[in-house]
Amino acid sequence: MTKRDFLSVLDFSREETEELFDLAVRMKTAGYAEKPLAGKTLGMVFAKSSTRTRVSFEVGAYQLGGHALFLSSRDIQLGRGEPIKDTARVLSRYLDGIMIRTFDHTDVEELASYSAIPVINGLTDLLHPCQLLADMLTIREHRGNVSGQKIAWVGDGNNMAHSWLNAAALFGFELMLACPEGYDPDPEILENSRGLAKIEMVRDPREAVASADVVCTDVWASMGQEEEARARMKAFEKHKISEELMQTAANGAIFLHCLPAHRGEEVDDAVIEGPQSRVFDQAENRLHAQKALMATLMG
Repeated sequence: MTKRDFLSVLDFSREETEELFDLAVRMKTAGYAEKPLAGKTLGMVFAKSSTRTRVSFEVGAYQLGGHALFLSSRDIQLGRGEPIKDTARVLSRYLDGIMIRTFDHTDVEELASYSAIPVINGLTDLLHPCQLLADMLTIREHRGNVSGQKIAWVGDGNNMAHSWLNAAALFGFELMLACPEGYDPDPEILENSRGLAKIEMVRDPREAVASADVVCTDVWASMGQEEEARARMKAFEKHKISEELMQTAANGAIFLHCLPAHRGEEVDDAVIEGPQSRVFDQAENRLHAQKALMATLMG
């Protein structure tokens, strides 16, 4: 069997992603009792810490009959200067799959190129594809077919915005991005997606959210951007998701946030706790989507 990796949403076709969602729903609704990871081990490499990524992958591996091994940069030689290609080839002799959460996307690509086992991108500064699987699964649950939605992204043109652009290219849904000037997404990712879906960049969040079926945001300063926090607070001050802004979205619109949220900054507390919020369904769906992913790649 040929080894497959999941570094980007675009590594799976639309049909394969839909099959992944079908499997995730079976797993979520207790219609799945198989143990495809029995006797297998997932190595979880963390250069960036996380609540949802660690717990969802570790619990998911256990529920599928396998074992997850936590490897921080303090625990392995990768954090002490060992070449990535050496680490990849050594871990391939011990493990059945690798999930890595780190900074530089090229590190993940190099790890995958030298690894003989599947590599899953748990997050890089460029992309966050596992989160997008959970997000689309949540949309499917609450709004129906992902491809028919109008999605509004409000905030930074960061790894989440890039992953939404990739997802729009894959599923063909309409995507409106409202980013402050100077914080646009990567131009190459933006242009590649524009050729495959209706993508529009605006500055005014009200323009993006008007009649949107799904409204998404993220923190204004991500991990590693702490020194920019003050400048970002000023740049993003008009991009807060408020109850008033959510009222301009379509009837039945939902709000998503990948968490953790800085309540009162990028989103009002009342929105997260309000009737349109699906953030905790979204967080739960990390588990189910990633179980389906692990079963597909490692099972």
